[in-house]
Amino acid sequence: MAALNSLRLWNAARPLVRTMSTTSPTLAGSLPEAVQLLQSQPSHYAIASIVGKRLIVTPRDLITVPRLKDVQVGDLLQLNAIEEIGSREYTMRGEPYLSEKVVSVTATVVEHTKGAMERIVKFKRRKGYKKTIKHKQTYTRLRINDIVIPSSS
Repeated sequence: MAALNSLRLWNAARPLVRTMSTTSPTLAGSLPEAVQLLQSQPSHYAIASIVGKRLIVTPRDLITVPRLKDVQVGDLLQLNAIEEIGSREYTMRGEPYLSEKVVSVTATVVEHTKGAMERIVKFKRRKGYKKTIKHKQTYTRLRINDIVIPSSS
């Protein structure tokens, strides 16, 4: 029983949050204050939901997504499903997405391309039946232009 009590004391004394920083984290009291803290940082990243996939994007990234049929090469896309915006020291999360007033992420369609040749082999054992199907999956490549955090006045 003494070992059990000492185990409980050890778990109670263990810190709940571990950080590499020696200072306590800064929490913003309001949305404008949080936006100001993020704007003070030199570089940003965003977690965007694009065609059902969650991707971490930064400016000048080149990302490949399944084919977008209704866009042309050179079109400018506004990504509106931004789940999180952050920098080295600060992060802001949406519930489930951030408003377009808080963050604006744009992307340019660079090209429509095809992936590697995929082979699908169908066969039935002991029957001599074998069929090979080949296809190339189509993709669209996007270049992330910039992540803009407008100042809220």
